[in-house]
Amino acid sequence: MNSNRIGVGLIGVGRHGARYAQHLVHDLPMASLRAVCRRHPEQGFHLPGADSVKVYGEAHALIADPSVDVIVAVAPPLYSPEICRLAVQARKPLLVEKPLATTAADARTMVALAREAGIPLMTAQTLRFDRTIQHMKRFQSSLGRSLEFNAVFQIEIRKTAPDHVAGYGKRGALLEIGVHMLDLVRFLTGEEVQAVRCTMDHIPPIAPERMVSVHLTTTGGTTCRLDITRVVGERAGRAIWVGSQARVEADWMRRRICAEMNSGEKTTAIDIPPSLTVFDTLSAFLQAVNDGTPMPITGEDGCRAVEIADACYQSAQLGGALVSVDREA
Repeated sequence: MNSNRIGVGLIGVGRHGARYAQHLVHDLPMASLRAVCRRHPEQGFHLPGADSVKVYGEAHALIADPSVDVIVAVAPPLYSPEICRLAVQARKPLLVEKPLATTAADARTMVALAREAGIPLMTAQTLRFDRTIQHMKRFQSSLGRSLEFNAVFQIEIRKTAPDHVAGYGKRGALLEIGVHMLDLVRFLTGEEVQAVRCTMDHIPPIAPERMVSVHLTTTGGTTCRLDITRVVGERAGRAIWVGSQARVEADWMRRRICAEMNSGEKTTAIDIPPSLTVFDTLSAFLQAVNDGTPMPITGEDGCRAVEIADACYQSAQLGGALVSVDREA
């Protein structure tokens, strides 16, 4: 590293990228935000405390900057494969905001490039750092055999730039927000998804989907149903996880957990402290870079989520037929 602080180059400073920038500048003593890349560099970068940050218009220039030690990409996933190629070529660790890529083929290529070069690659599946989700994960050993997992995830419809859809490979809600749920199944159960059935209100690339219903089965025999929707109303995020010995209900928007054992014992936790998932994601990435330890959420984890998404799109195109999930990474 160039100093005691890790020099960070941030690609993408839009709505979500700005959250990363805020934490890098104000909340992470081990990091120094050295450069940002944005589509219109002439707009500069205006954030109190970040006066010395360089502004680039091209990712390759930022990645080549010798003051930058690691790369954080919060750009549309269509650009992730090229960013990964450049970061690996420059031998700089890379954190990529979810989804890792728009297709499983691209995600696998990224993982293979990083693995062969020995360059750390982390996927920012930020929901794993939500405190309600982590509380839910702690019940895994008490559930017995995992039987069912049902989740609802709703996020508001919002205005986007004209090229937003293209940045997601003309895919919609499943890849943009539902990828959190696809990863959550693996994170909580510790099982791989082996087959899916999926229906959507629109089939990409004709139009991006807004309503998705997914049925999954895992290698451990857990049956899962996920409903992912962009809605006019408020956000919702809740799940019920049933095992042979207990069931757990969680609402991560309201920060509540309720667990009931087959013995009748109940555990309820409300008002779980708010989560700073972007901060925790960045902290985990930087700590792993600093310590030389494995990434807490690997490129392979991100690739798995995209592989499941690919199978969902295939199923929807086939009218909801059963499709096996290819796992090659």
